[in-house]
Amino acid sequence: MAAMKTIALLVVVSTAVLGTASAATHRVGEPGGAWDLTTDYGVWASSNKFHPGDELIFRHQAGAHNVLEVSKADYDSCNATSPITTLGAGFFTYVALPAVGTRYFICGIPGHCTTTGTGGMKLKIDVVPGSPSSSPAPAMPPPSSAAASARATIGFGLVVLLAAGFMA
Repeated sequence: MAAMKTIALLVVVSTAVLGTASAATHRVGEPGGAWDLTTDYGVWASSNKFHPGDELIFRHQAGAHNVLEVSKADYDSCNATSPITTLGAGFFTYVALPAVGTRYFICGIPGHCTTTGTGGMKLKIDVVPGSPSSSPAPAMPPPSSAAASARATIGFGLVVLLAAGFMA
């Protein structure tokens, strides 16, 4: 019986540890803004740390904005004619940050990238080496990769619990 309690405690602890090792989800512009014409993305980016494995969520009005990943030159000039990737024009756009490096994003709607006062709808992200960031639980449904990670963590805990039951 004591062995069963020890194993149950190990399952709880290992599940908690595995659950906190997940990457951070950065909601662009939050807490006070979104992917819009009023948020200062330079200030927002400088207040966050981005690591490999993290992800960005751009929340924006469908049809009113989009998200383009562009080169540094296109970022600097707000050129939306030759994006590296057109990422989305829906309500939520998810972007994985799998590796160290600098990424550049703009809104391709004419005039939005060059909006004065806030620096425009352009975002430069520096992904630096290190462990994934930690972040609070998302206020919106997580992307499928996060859901899959949660299911894997729960599944692992159940397997350990079943194995402990067979050992008793």
